[in-house]
Amino acid sequence: MKHLEPRTLAISDYLDNALKRIGHVIAAVYVILVLVIITQVILRKGFSSGLIVLEELQWHLYALGVMFGLCFAQVTNINVRVDLFYATYQPKTKHVIEILGNLLLVLPFISIVVLHGIDFTMDAWRVNEHSDSPSGLPYRWAIKAVIPASFTLLGIAVISRIIRDFTQLSLLKKETNDGY
Repeated sequence: MKHLEPRTLAISDYLDNALKRIGHVIAAVYVILVLVIITQVILRKGFSSGLIVLEELQWHLYALGVMFGLCFAQVTNINVRVDLFYATYQPKTKHVIEILGNLLLVLPFISIVVLHGIDFTMDAWRVNEHSDSPSGLPYRWAIKAVIPASFTLLGIAVISRIIRDFTQLSLLKKETNDGY
């Protein structure tokens, strides 16, 4: 088992680093979003002429940032927790709770969202869904595809967390057994 621990952590580190890189690339969306908002405000307030396409682009860029941000929050462990009791638990108990919570609650939820998100996207693609506004954005299926894509990455992040927790739990168990 000893030789598997560094290997499993290496897998988890590789997945986490890849997901962090994706998160950093997606973070650039917020710079573009701010520029689009500034442009829209200047057009609307300065020239009394906002563009529907910029309005919709704001929502699309915001959706990209938030949806892929979920994955980044999971990988970097900056997600919000309510730690009323959790903070007082032993490390072993925390790892068990993380593993069971991720396996029994988070992964099934992610699976459902991905499966329904694919159907949602395919339906939009099939009918060539576009904005209701004549000057709006086309290809609404592309932004809807963000749902299954981002939740797939979130699933990978959760699997990486499960691998890490299993490894750390086995290390704790090994330390306990070696201590006696």
